[in-house]
Amino acid sequence: MFRIPPRPKNVRVTRAADSLCIGFWLLLCSIATASCFAQSQGHVLPASPSDSRPRVHVRAAQGPIDIDGKLNEPDWQSADPVELVQQSPHPLQPTPYKTTVRVLIYRDALIFGFECHDPNPKDIDVHTLAQDADQSGDDTVSILLDTFHDRRTGYYFQINAAGGRLDGLIAGPGNFSTDWDGIWNAHTARTADGWTAEIWIPAQTLNFVGGNALWGLQFDRSIVRDQTELRWASPTLDANLWDMRRAGEMEFDTPLKQGHGIEFAPYTRGIMTRNNVPEYRNWTGTGGGELTWRITPQLAAIATVNTDFAETEVDSRQINITPWPLYFPEKRAFFLEGANQYDFGLGLSSSFVPFFSRNVGLLDGYDIPINGGFKLNGHVGPWSLAMLDAQTRTAWVPDAVVSYLGLPSAEVNGTNLFASRIAYDVDRHLRVGTIVTHGDPEALLSNTLAGADAVWNTSSFLSRHSLQFGGWGATTQGDVPDGSREAWGAQALYPNDLVNCGAGTSRYGDGFDPLLSFLPRPQTQQTSAYCWYRPRPNSEGPFGYIRQANYSLSYSRITDTQGNLQSQLFTLHPLYLTNNSGDTFLLTAYFDHEVLTTPFAISSNVTYPAGSFEFQRYGTELTTSPHRTWQFSNSSYIGGYYNGHLFHQTNSFGWTPWNGKVALSATADGDYAHTPQGNFVEKLWQFKATLAWSPDLSLSTFVQYDNVSFDLSSNTRFRWTFKPGDDFYVIWDRTWVRNTTHPGVNLEPDAESITAKIRWTFRL
Repeated sequence: MFRIPPRPKNVRVTRAADSLCIGFWLLLCSIATASCFAQSQGHVLPASPSDSRPRVHVRAAQGPIDIDGKLNEPDWQSADPVELVQQSPHPLQPTPYKTTVRVLIYRDALIFGFECHDPNPKDIDVHTLAQDADQSGDDTVSILLDTFHDRRTGYYFQINAAGGRLDGLIAGPGNFSTDWDGIWNAHTARTADGWTAEIWIPAQTLNFVGGNALWGLQFDRSIVRDQTELRWASPTLDANLWDMRRAGEMEFDTPLKQGHGIEFAPYTRGIMTRNNVPEYRNWTGTGGGELTWRITPQLAAIATVNTDFAETEVDSRQINITPWPLYFPEKRAFFLEGANQYDFGLGLSSSFVPFFSRNVGLLDGYDIPINGGFKLNGHVGPWSLAMLDAQTRTAWVPDAVVSYLGLPSAEVNGTNLFASRIAYDVDRHLRVGTIVTHGDPEALLSNTLAGADAVWNTSSFLSRHSLQFGGWGATTQGDVPDGSREAWGAQALYPNDLVNCGAGTSRYGDGFDPLLSFLPRPQTQQTSAYCWYRPRPNSEGPFGYIRQANYSLSYSRITDTQGNLQSQLFTLHPLYLTNNSGDTFLLTAYFDHEVLTTPFAISSNVTYPAGSFEFQRYGTELTTSPHRTWQFSNSSYIGGYYNGHLFHQTNSFGWTPWNGKVALSATADGDYAHTPQGNFVEKLWQFKATLAWSPDLSLSTFVQYDNVSFDLSSNTRFRWTFKPGDDFYVIWDRTWVRNTTHPGVNLEPDAESITAKIRWTFRL
């Protein structure tokens, strides 16, 4: 699979001795400019009590409610109103965007009603209608539900002013993913002075504490044309939206019920596949599904048979000009439900993922069929429980995968893969937990990982600031390399608006080899630190057109377990500005030191020799605000790369006319290198187009081509949600490859598949 970092942030730049004067000069410029902004800094928000959490009482609706976006039923007038206030850019200051939210229970579902006033309704922005599409350029409202009231995890539901839907899971403060898909619905309506919305979230979609218990609740409204945010609880600049410690509370007068807690989601699928070399065509059909039993409102057991991922969006290719593997996110629905419960440690991100679900049913991006599996997700009191067990079946993989992974044959035997995570909330600040995984995706070795972690966090440090500490340890057992089998790490974070700093260290022993994990730099000691200073100029001052500036320094050092240097990177952002419309401009300097212990083949004709290399890189990035109908971004970096020179450029264009019914985008990514070993050029082109008739009916295509694999691919998806939870898909995949035997022919058809899939959901 062809991979490359989309921006040269993955192109490491070290601190060379002769570049220290340049870095020092850039740092002085940063401090001088930052001082100007600090002098024009806006008002300072007074401290507020840490326990002042607003609360709303939720009553049952007496009459029917039609989810049409219009709040014209009498029950809405009897529901308690919640008023949102300005959170950014000027917390608690008056705003013309008056927003009122009401909550009701109707037929064991939560119904939320939004009234969004706007002084200029014609300027309301909508750039997408498709489900789960990027809504960063849209006027939106959001609901965050902490259903376990643990002030850590939660569900996220967002709609734009046209009813386009986006949802996700919250794993901890600032740790948020939109890959999860739940069953819910929403409709909006335009009014003379803005817009209204109704959002329907059934109890069966959620795991929660039953009875009359309190839930955590947060509301948000975003007006993108002037980058204004409104919130219900904790309207301070230091309050991250996905920090459930900052949320308010929701109290039920009538408890939610989940019926019998049974959900059955069968599917049937037909597929036609055709290959050109050798030429054949095949028609097959299959079926399967999932059965969910909510043992309690807090705890769900899920069984799957003949698990299918036909509708999953294809991966976006990346250019990889480093010796290390790149991270690709999980997109398959079965693995995303409850994925936030596997969050481990603090601030690990993609440097170490103890349970990487893409290792189940995927081998170097190639599908390995799953016969069946079982999951357990939820809470029992202060305990968080997650468990997954999957059985793959024997499959045959292409020769390229066999060669790349060093497999003994093209036949990969079926195997059992297991992961479990248990966490305990000691109090509202401290959570401790364990994780265990077992199995080898290649079905060759015995491999077990066991780990433990602890995370402490508060949102009331110095009255209103966030502070986090975390530590973890793990070991692997079984068929692992010689050496220490242990790994450990520690992290401290101060993630706030004006000052955002952090530091951490981790060590992975020579015998630490977790096969169900993602660990791109094994057998290393890693240390990192960063600090961002982000002033907000006074809107009435000389820098009033700037919403926020960002001056940052970061440092990372990676050695082997004996202390020998592998990578050292010093990064400086002397200027990073965001204006009041959301356009951004960035200057960056990298000072890099890389050590290659073995030769590194960057391309088929260029191999870097073993040795120590110091080089510097400098670049700019410009991105227009996503609320514009035409969008553009450019990143350009130039400088050294190992013992040569590299120019990297990425250009992206987007066009989103007709209120989101059409969305077009194109990206060109290229690396141009000159080295003593030879020159190389690596390019990647991507094109996306979406036609959405409504949030429930869309057609999209994604085309990709690169000059390394010379592979052109297209993925076209038709999706019709004829009822929440019931979907019909048609997926058309095609690939073309370069003909190496006929120089006059550039590309020839290689393979094609057409899949039709229908999935229902039945709830009792």
